[in-house]
Amino acid sequence: MVQIILGTLFVFAVMFIFIFVKDYLAVKKEGKLENINFFTAGAIGAVVNFFDTLGVGSFAPSAAIFKFTKMVDDKQIPGTLNVANCLPVIAEAFIFITVVKVDTTTLVAILVSCSLGAYIGAGLVSKLPKVKVQLSMAVALLLVATIMICKMTGLMPPGGDAVGLTGIKLVIGCIGAFIAGITQCFGVGCFAPIMALVFTLGMSPLVAFPIMMGSAAFLQPVASIKFVKEGAFNRHLSMAFNIFGVVGVLLAAFLVKSMSVDTLNKLVVAVVFITSVSMLRSAVGKNESKSEPVMASN
Repeated sequence: MVQIILGTLFVFAVMFIFIFVKDYLAVKKEGKLENINFFTAGAIGAVVNFFDTLGVGSFAPSAAIFKFTKMVDDKQIPGTLNVANCLPVIAEAFIFITVVKVDTTTLVAILVSCSLGAYIGAGLVSKLPKVKVQLSMAVALLLVATIMICKMTGLMPPGGDAVGLTGIKLVIGCIGAFIAGITQCFGVGCFAPIMALVFTLGMSPLVAFPIMMGSAAFLQPVASIKFVKEGAFNRHLSMAFNIFGVVGVLLAAFLVKSMSVDTLNKLVVAVVFITSVSMLRSAVGKNESKSEPVMASN
């Protein structure tokens, strides 16, 4: 089954590379590539994907950098986020699924659940308010982070070291992954929720990596191919990110594999807490921005 998962990811990677490179060369031949410093963009791609491999995520920091530096037009940011970080996330999935021991049934069940959540979530994006989703996830992650800290400090029974789930825990894991897939479509991301899910179900913190990387790797190429066909992304920057981002992934993967369980636990808590605070700030900021026109009209 693991071979089937990796084989499918390989097919996705080949399809993406073929379509992306073909489009890139065609635009380059026309002399219409974006005017950015390729190596500067590559360095940024290596850094954000280094931290993405640690579980921090690459979309939020990439989007912030794009807006701050004005390297990418605002309309092209969603497409660029997906296309630019496509090969790095596939590399992450290959590495962690290969080297981290995880029960195959659990891995497949959670990957399928997360993918189904993303598929359904794509249809809900326009119907549900993103602010409410962010607030709900922020509160839930803060609660989970508190539970994690209590377990690490001995105030509650510690997290486990299981590499798989069975029975009711597997059902809960699939439901949680399904929800994480939905939140991915709202820009919340699935890394922190899956990290929290794995920890609270008594699994080894290292097991979170193949699960969350695999989930993202199955979702992102499909979205990226669509963005490439629509031309709604920054081509030159995306090429730099994909090339140098893989280098950042390889460096970070070696670091993660060499970490102690205690360090990994602390990393998981930090990622979950930071993500929660970030969601709260985004949600509060949007609420404030919505109230400003009302105050002005008065």
